[in-house]
Amino acid sequence: MNIISARLHIPALVVLAAISLPGSGAAQGARKSMPAPIVYFDIAGPADAGQAAFYEKIFGWTAGPGGVVAVPVSGPVLPGTLRTDPAQKVIYVGVPDINATLTEIVAQGGKVVAPRFEVPGVVVLALFIDPAGNDMGLVELTADGKTRIP
Repeated sequence: MNIISARLHIPALVVLAAISLPGSGAAQGARKSMPAPIVYFDIAGPADAGQAAFYEKIFGWTAGPGGVVAVPVSGPVLPGTLRTDPAQKVIYVGVPDINATLTEIVAQGGKVVAPRFEVPGVVVLALFIDPAGNDMGLVELTADGKTRIP
């Protein structure tokens, strides 16, 4: 299991990927042999949104000084998508029980956008908005940490 560090702060949800600067030969060679991984994410909102408490209560992520939080990551549960919908960024968090997690999310000030649903042969997921207004998602995992495939 890897750990990814992030920061909970203002202004908008941003997901950053590792990049290489044009013209740096070694970096360009590395980019061709291996796709750039996601190395950082940012979950933003107003200072009074209570994000640190929300994410600690729901997912057990403890934020330190400046909102820095380290969370476990597993690679890749599902492939990502490039969509033509209106611009929005969504981070999907793996949980063992989507319905129980959605109940906690609502109790902590979040809102359910799409309750638990299945994409046959692919994934079980749900969508929610955190108290700061960020679009987020849940992916249901099996007891061994793998994506639940209906």
